[in-house]
Amino acid sequence: MQLYHHMTIAGLERDLPICRVTDDLYIAGFVIFGDPDLTCACAAEMLKKIPCDYDYMITAEAKGIPLIHEMARQSGAKKYFLARKAPKLYMTGVFEVTVRSITTAREQKLYLDVADAELMRGKRILVVDDVVSTGESLKAIETLVEKAGGIVAGRMAILAEGDAQGRSDLAYLEKLPLFNAKGEIIG
Repeated sequence: MQLYHHMTIAGLERDLPICRVTDDLYIAGFVIFGDPDLTCACAAEMLKKIPCDYDYMITAEAKGIPLIHEMARQSGAKKYFLARKAPKLYMTGVFEVTVRSITTAREQKLYLDVADAELMRGKRILVVDDVVSTGESLKAIETLVEKAGGIVAGRMAILAEGDAQGRSDLAYLEKLPLFNAKGEIIG
């Protein structure tokens, strides 16, 4: 039987499926894909909470894409950056970093186009993500920004999970608890 965690995010109620990470750790699966109402509401609320002045935003592929796109659209930003999971033929060259996220079964690499890095050099960059848990994905994006010569100006997420809830350098909309196998909140 599938268990769910009911919560309100950016004023909208959603039931998130509780998913196994290990025998002792379960998370609520938050996927913004396919939910334009939630994407738009989260983008609007995040724009109200931006913790810093910034020149550009960046996120990691893939779940952050609809969020950052909508944030850019609503704010009038003409450019944002993506840390890609694989180099693309149109990239003029790449920077790469390795990351291991709580929701990924294996180590992954993130790539930044050298052309984007040129635009980023000396600029204040806001790092945006859907969910921050261990912070490994954020750290990988920050490393890309720094390799490009950009300045990490701030960090934002829709949801902060586990230890991320205590981070003073992270602005977020809601806390996302951790669960045991019975679906009981453990943190």
